[in-house]
Amino acid sequence: MLKNLALICLSGLTCVSFGQTADPQALKERPQAPVAAGNYQVDPGTRILLNMINSVSTKQAMVGDRLYLETAFPILSGNHIVIPQGSWVTGTITEVKRPGRMKGRGELQVRFDSLTLPNGVTRSFHADLASLDARNEGTLKREQSKIHGPGDKAGDAGTVVTTTAEGAAIGTAVGAASGHLGGGSLIGLGAGATAGLIGVLVSRGPDATLSRGSTVEMILDRPLVYSAADLDLSKAPPHAPLSEGNAPAAPQRKGWTPRAPF
Repeated sequence: MLKNLALICLSGLTCVSFGQTADPQALKERPQAPVAAGNYQVDPGTRILLNMINSVSTKQAMVGDRLYLETAFPILSGNHIVIPQGSWVTGTITEVKRPGRMKGRGELQVRFDSLTLPNGVTRSFHADLASLDARNEGTLKREQSKIHGPGDKAGDAGTVVTTTAEGAAIGTAVGAASGHLGGGSLIGLGAGATAGLIGVLVSRGPDATLSRGSTVEMILDRPLVYSAADLDLSKAPPHAPLSEGNAPAAPQRKGWTPRAPF
């Protein structure tokens, strides 16, 4: 008889057990279903390095705007390249917060939606942002896939110091001309400091930006499974390097002149 366990059988058919919780080993997450023979899988949690094709910033971005990227490094399954360099990734801006005038930094929240191989085979997902490279000056809050613009306290202090010094110089010159050297200098000093402070208060903080050509990492939220036929790239167009400008073409409409996105 099992320790601390009682069994109640109803009509000899159903047994209901009461007692201790099952062995923790039995509660482990179920393993993923095995991949069918001949298929290749990129596991959830895989990080994929991407190059930005367009630029986005809290200065102009709106919720729903698109991100266009391409894979910067191939992804393998076993010894087989499953996602080649130059595959296309699309994303969406899900939240935009402009920086405040007195405090606060710009915030961008993004989501990655799909990955398309060079032959057109596409897989959809909702992947998050995992990391930024050093060229993006902001910081990443990973749990929310949100980018915060850089702080600018040094810039604010520099504005006040510069305008204070300029005001003092002007005040000194005016004071010397009127025979009140010290008084003019103090007046200019105060006016310059005030002007600098007003300039800081009316200007917005730094925007959050993802720049064209910078790299980011996305982390997959689900497995991507491909058959051998999905990975046939024999008829895929040649890959155009990012430097040649392979951003998606803007829609053409009568009477409409496209603007440069950057």
